[in-house]
Amino acid sequence: QVQLVESGGGLVRPGVSLRLSCAAAGRTGSRYSMGWFRQVPEKDREFVGSISFSGGKLYYADSVKGRFFVSRDDAKNTVYLQMNNLTPEDTAVYYCAADSYYAGSDPRYYNYWGQGTQVTVSS
Repeated sequence: QVQLVESGGGLVRPGVSLRLSCAAAGRTGSRYSMGWFRQVPEKDREFVGSISFSGGKLYYADSVKGRFFVSRDDAKNTVYLQMNNLTPEDTAVYYCAADSYYAGSDPRYYNYWGQGTQVTVSS
């Protein structure tokens, strides 16, 4: 079992940057592929970005490519989502997810999820 806890969300103005963290606890002896998703009310959970368990592969949604960056610090059992040049369209609850191998965009294949952190971008 792996427990995931996101942090770093908040209310920010358009154009600023924000970094989300996802701390893993539990069976962290094995490395996991980690994904970031976001969700707004009445819409499906949307893939944002992911990093493979080795850290060698990164994937991003087209909507965030070049603005958002995923990284991991295995010594701290933490994955980060650096979000730059935020827009109101980035407003959502952001979730991190983990799986032993899968690092793709389909949320159905991730076994572990955090509780989410709200990001609101508004002037």
